[in-house]
Amino acid sequence: MVELPPGVPGETLMPRAPGSDGPLRIRGGVGGLSFQFEELLSGASALDDVVCLLQSVESEAALLSLALLPHQSSAYYNGTKAFAAVGDAGREIARVREQLQKISTDVRASHREYEYAESHAAIMMRIGLGMAALGAGPDLVSLPHRDATEGVMRDLPQAFALMLGLEPGVAGTVGATVGPSDTGGILRGIAAAPGLAHLMPRAVSVSRGEESTRNVDLSAPGLLKVLDQVSSSSEGEIEVLQVDNAGQRAWVVLIPGTQPAHPGGQPGGDNPLDEAGIVEALGYGSAETSQAIRQALREAGAEAGDVVVAVGHSQGGIHAMNLSQDKAFLAQYNLKFVVTAGSPVGGITPEAGIGSLHMEHQNDWVPGADGKMNPDTKDRVTVTLTNAVTLAPGEDPGIGPEHKLSRYAEGAELVRKSTDPSLVASTAALGGVLGVGGMVRSQRFKLRRAPALHAPRGAGPDVVGAEPTAARAEQKVPRAKPSDIRSRSGGR
Repeated sequence: MVELPPGVPGETLMPRAPGSDGPLRIRGGVGGLSFQFEELLSGASALDDVVCLLQSVESEAALLSLALLPHQSSAYYNGTKAFAAVGDAGREIARVREQLQKISTDVRASHREYEYAESHAAIMMRIGLGMAALGAGPDLVSLPHRDATEGVMRDLPQAFALMLGLEPGVAGTVGATVGPSDTGGILRGIAAAPGLAHLMPRAVSVSRGEESTRNVDLSAPGLLKVLDQVSSSSEGEIEVLQVDNAGQRAWVVLIPGTQPAHPGGQPGGDNPLDEAGIVEALGYGSAETSQAIRQALREAGAEAGDVVVAVGHSQGGIHAMNLSQDKAFLAQYNLKFVVTAGSPVGGITPEAGIGSLHMEHQNDWVPGADGKMNPDTKDRVTVTLTNAVTLAPGEDPGIGPEHKLSRYAEGAELVRKSTDPSLVASTAALGGVLGVGGMVRSQRFKLRRAPALHAPRGAGPDVVGAEPTAARAEQKVPRAKPSDIRSRSGGR
């Protein structure tokens, strides 16, 4: 947003940073700009109602003055006094009404100016003015911080090709072939390129794993710590927690981030959470993984209408957030809240009433990889961490220390302790669904992607792999064709 410094007429409008609480930069929620916009208009409407009421009283006062006028001659002292009092009251009511009308007009003008400034800033960001260019180096760790990555749409094809595990030379070719587009279109274009059909989504099966009962902290930091344990101790597994919150049963689905293919292998193997899972998550709405999560919940004992919370890191956060717009999932379960850490989910619009908390770090480029800022709404809070992150001696940096789930769990502790109104409300919303913690039943489920040469559910003869399923068709997510790639390339 932008604001005009008070008392400096004609001063150039300057950007104002989002609200912050120490190392936390906060957008959205009850303290967010959009909700404040709504409150401004709501306040202006309330003032208009009062103005209408005062106009009615003002008219009544005028009629009363006319009724008193003939009595001045019969009771001069008292009649004149009453006539003057009613007249003074009417004029005072008119003065208050005029002031309220001016306040209402000013509030609406303020809303228009803020809205214009926000729209102007969004347009400038979309056309890339003032944004840094994406580094050409093949090392993902050298990519710029989160905000710069979000603004550089022209280099997203190459960045995603690198993220999918392709060789730098191949990534460069893909970047030159697939022109600027939306993230989903880029990924579908990559998967449809010759020789890359193994990146296409395929059916995902579910099998039961380990089951236990243990004490779990059900706050955001507690759940991220449990998710970190799932990520580090298994491959291709998700965890489902059964929670009893004061007699109300609820379920938590924990989805790990990207688990790279084994050295010597390639993405698109039997682990649906490998690099090819990014294509399914951002390009195809997580259709296969969402269906597998529904099956895992059913096998865990969840019934239709049960309350669900989804938690995910990186790619897992995209799958988790995709549940919030998956009609098949929402028809079966009551998804109440989503927690993501280091996930690019700005392009996902949840159904109304689903709360979400998104953890990001300003030096983690992954949350900006879809080129879209998370919307600022009452139910959706985004926290950007600004603290310095260091690695322990000998610790693997991965694609950057700021992207590590353990660091996001530490940041979530700051969120829980924050007094910012948006974070207090978000923490309370999650606590209202799950409670503070206690004994839960935990079940692991192994997810396995169908073999690449298997063509389930009507795969066409021209594709080595699977066609988008009926679930994907239901979400109306188009599949890119080689001709789409050529047309996008020609439009650069």
